Amino acid sequence: MPQVPVTLKGGDAVVHYDRTGAGPALLLLHGTAASREQWGPLIGQAQGFTVLAPDFSGSGLTTDHGGPVDVEDLAAEAKAVLDHAGVGQAHVVGHSLGGVVAAQLAGTCPGRVRSAVLHAAWPVTDVRQDAEFRYWLDLLGTGTFARMLPLMAFGPRYWEQATAESNEQLVKTLETVIEPGADRQIEADRDVDLRPVLGAITAPVLVLGSAHDRVVTAAQQRELVAAIPDAHAAEIDAGHGAPAELPDEFARIVLEFVSART
Repeated sequence: MPQVPVTLKGGDAVVHYDRTGAGPALLLLHGTAASREQWGPLIGQAQGFTVLAPDFSGSGLTTDHGGPVDVEDLAAEAKAVLDHAGVGQAHVVGHSLGGVVAAQLAGTCPGRVRSAVLHAAWPVTDVRQDAEFRYWLDLLGTGTFARMLPLMAFGPRYWEQATAESNEQLVKTLETVIEPGADRQIEADRDVDLRPVLGAITAPVLVLGSAHDRVVTAAQQRELVAAIPDAHAAEIDAGHGAPAELPDEFARIVLEFVSART
């Protein structure tokens, strides 16, 4: 697996990433408490692309100084992956925290981003969201974060077909995949403020919202669309965790957007 050293504000990191396929570059940026493994279903359908999927600090095989990280640090990791892979310009897809990082990268390094899909991203963390993220930290501390995740992440289409037994099995699975740096990534969520960079984004952007998102509001999605010069809006009938809840539909929306701009 490729790896690249990066100097962050708090110290050094070694970022690991997967590289698969051939064609125009597609950089995939995962969400809070997840890893590059989040993107398995999308990668399986991304034919005709060179897919780059890194682990952020706190996730997967990436190692770093162990201290606080922020959105600027994570965008530096994403840029380092592009540099190491020899990619001048990429389509960038991010989910949640990864969507925020994608916007940061597009606004600070506009020449490196060919197009971007921001799913469940937000422009600035408000008081309500900060209360949500503080709650997540409390749940991590008590070991019950995984039990909250289906309630937070999935919409009615999941719950209509779920049983108590299937949901319990999912919770047990989630307990095994929550990344050890989840708390550090949640702290990065608490400090998000993209407002200084959104107007500098030159790439076409799809702001993809989820109809049943409990974390990011429709108003926040509208703020992103209004602030980005070439922004398009779309919605998927899912919760915050749409890439896992409706993987095929999510992949279709993403790949249609980036393929039309390749």
